[in-house]
Amino acid sequence: MIEINDNGPAPFVGNIENFTLGNENYRTTLWTGSNLQITLMAILPGHDIGMEVHMDHDQFLRIEQGQATVQMGPDESQLQTWQAGDNDAIVVPAGTWHNLVNSGEEVLKVYSIYAPPEHPHGTVHVTKEDAEAGEN
Repeated sequence: MIEINDNGPAPFVGNIENFTLGNENYRTTLWTGSNLQITLMAILPGHDIGMEVHMDHDQFLRIEQGQATVQMGPDESQLQTWQAGDNDAIVVPAGTWHNLVNSGEEVLKVYSIYAPPEHPHGTVHVTKEDAEAGEN
């Protein structure tokens, strides 16, 4: 397992693919600054990030490994669905409801860029349950 620390807000250069593939946690922050954050995610087969919306920021996600069903729309009753896989990018505009479901057989490895940051500096959620408990 690769050691991953939140390197922000200091300048940072690193291989994002290696960090993403090496991350074993549901969510790990790689870099947190004043205006942007990079998180790494490992989502188990059949699991998801959960339907959510971020009203005040945009989000970019890139799949480094695996297959996902992506849902996005203006509200939970008007969702479009896409299939995404290795090297695909997903852009979620502010105010868009969205979810990613691991629809493959292997762990889905994703990195996400939030602008502005979504999680506290140094956030590590080993499991989705840890993430949900931390948001309450």
